[in-house]
Amino acid sequence: MVAIPGSEFLTAALNVVSQSLQIPVIIFLLIFAVFAVFAFGGLISDYKTRIKLTRDYKEKLIFSLVNANGVGELTNIVNDSKIYDNQKEVLLKIINAHSLSGESREAWALNLIEEEEVEMAKSLEKVDIVTRIGPTLGLMGTLIPMGPGLAALGAGDVTTLANAIIVAFDTTVVGIGSGAVAYVISKVRRRWYEEYSSNLQLFVNAVLENLAE
Repeated sequence: MVAIPGSEFLTAALNVVSQSLQIPVIIFLLIFAVFAVFAFGGLISDYKTRIKLTRDYKEKLIFSLVNANGVGELTNIVNDSKIYDNQKEVLLKIINAHSLSGESREAWALNLIEEEEVEMAKSLEKVDIVTRIGPTLGLMGTLIPMGPGLAALGAGDVTTLANAIIVAFDTTVVGIGSGAVAYVISKVRRRWYEEYSSNLQLFVNAVLENLAE
């Protein structure tokens, strides 16, 4: 078989690049594993403090907001409600803008809702990154050490091969495990945020309807 001139240099360069990625991959996998543990702990903590609104309570609150008599009563209803503080803050900002025209007030309300959605999206970005990149790094951590390991096998160095296999399996487990935990966290939090956003939209519409009268 005739070797292509310069192919040895390209192969050697490719091997150097591949092997130089092993340490960064392992470092990122460790970071992802620690992040997944802390994120899961945060999920459990948020679950314990999560505010669950029943359908009857939401219906009662919406009717109260729509039928409130004046800005003062509307403000008191919001402050005394059992909704999240961030939701109260959004509603109070809309109430404080009661002097604006209807279109300006609706635009302001829409902007406030979008800001809340942006904040929720930001909180999911890191988890989504671990979900997608974790298994990829695990696969890279599996393949990178197998090259030298197989080369060592050809030379009869079983010890080097065994070490390479251990690293390969460890990185695979950490990568897939971190991605799996992050996936569960992402799914649960996304459902919570969708409920939060849906409720906020209901309350905002009720406030706007009251102020439009």
